[in-house]
Amino acid sequence: MKRILSSTLLALLLFTTSISAQEARTISIQEAIQIALENNYQLKQAKNNLDLANESITSEYADFAPSINSSFDGSRTTGQQFVQDRFNEGLDPFVNTTSQGVSGRVGASITVFDGFNNIMSLRSSQQSKISSEESLQRAREQVIFNTASRYLQVLLDLQLLEIAQENLENSQQQLEQVRAQVEVGSRPSVDLYNQEAQVASDELSVTQQENALKFSKLVLVRQLQIDPLGEYEFTVPEAELDEKSASMTDNVMLSELIDQALLNRSDLKSDIANIKSLEYQLKIAKGSLYPSVSASAGLSTSYGDQYTLAGEKVPFSEQFFDQRINRSLGFSVNIPIFQNWNRMYNIQSSKIQLKNAELSFDNAKLQVIQEVAQAYNDYTSYAKQLQASQKSRRASERAFETQQERYNVGSSTLIELSQAQANYVEAQSNYTQAMYNLIFQEKLLDYYLGKLSGDSVEF
Repeated sequence: MKRILSSTLLALLLFTTSISAQEARTISIQEAIQIALENNYQLKQAKNNLDLANESITSEYADFAPSINSSFDGSRTTGQQFVQDRFNEGLDPFVNTTSQGVSGRVGASITVFDGFNNIMSLRSSQQSKISSEESLQRAREQVIFNTASRYLQVLLDLQLLEIAQENLENSQQQLEQVRAQVEVGSRPSVDLYNQEAQVASDELSVTQQENALKFSKLVLVRQLQIDPLGEYEFTVPEAELDEKSASMTDNVMLSELIDQALLNRSDLKSDIANIKSLEYQLKIAKGSLYPSVSASAGLSTSYGDQYTLAGEKVPFSEQFFDQRINRSLGFSVNIPIFQNWNRMYNIQSSKIQLKNAELSFDNAKLQVIQEVAQAYNDYTSYAKQLQASQKSRRASERAFETQQERYNVGSSTLIELSQAQANYVEAQSNYTQAMYNLIFQEKLLDYYLGKLSGDSVEF
């Protein structure tokens, strides 16, 4: 019975493990970027700001239409009241009575002239919308770049883990060989101890690289804002990453890249639109010094149960819909003379805001120039490092193979072989890191140039 129960539990455990393995989600870099664009909260906030800018424009258009208001009132009054009929008859017109009445009014007003504030407000809102659109685009570029860079870090750690595992496998094979040679007396026992220590060191390197890979995956999952407890596999792009070369900047001058960045950067476009919006805000503030002109029209009526005509009470329909209807047309001019210096303060405040925005824009342009120049210099440097590390990898590989052959025939020591192996592993790691550094730097340069406008990243 115990054997049956144990077998059942083992089968259930294997089945659960199999199901968990099947549930691991495979994500490519393009899928990762799309997921990040859908889930990123900052991007959602930027979209909300754009929606608000659209609503602001609708509101500004509505300001050109007339304002229409209506009211309907009802009243009941008890106490001493003046009665016109009693006054006409020579009687005391003030009597203690209760009267009821209703009234209604519909009115419309429209601004004829207000120093062009409505027009300037509309244009300011339109520029604010453009600024929000460009800010949204820059936020998209930021999400794409962050996702791509974190995905590249996962791929780099995968490559470094494979190198560490391959090195451990070679060390273990070498250990078996040394152990056999020590047993037959062709090698001293110290070689066996040294090789065992080397295997232990390589096992530690694998463990460390596994931890680095887990951490980089967690960072990427956080960037995608998906379930951190899920199982995910990240695929290597189909492009041959190890054939990466620095062909991007062969025929491009730094000055051309800077001009391209100043022309394409969405954050700079957002700043320009914001400056234009502030220019209109300044005109609005100055427009408060002008007189304002408005026109109005109204229609009102009322009913009172004490209202009489020729000594007879008039029914509701005749009062409310005929006899007591009033129509009005109005035209007003408001001339500002003094408002406790508030208008002058608003003008000066708008000027200062505009100057600060212009200074911020000038500083942003200098920052863009510095970013592009630094990224360009780093890119060319990483390209040279890739070429040098590629040569070093090939040379160290040949050196390791040569030392392996010499050790096998007894013309080399284990220390020399271990050193050659360590140099080869280091050269492999340096080449892999240089390759991914170059790819990352290319994406960073694209980001600084404002070229990450699509939803995909190509290698």
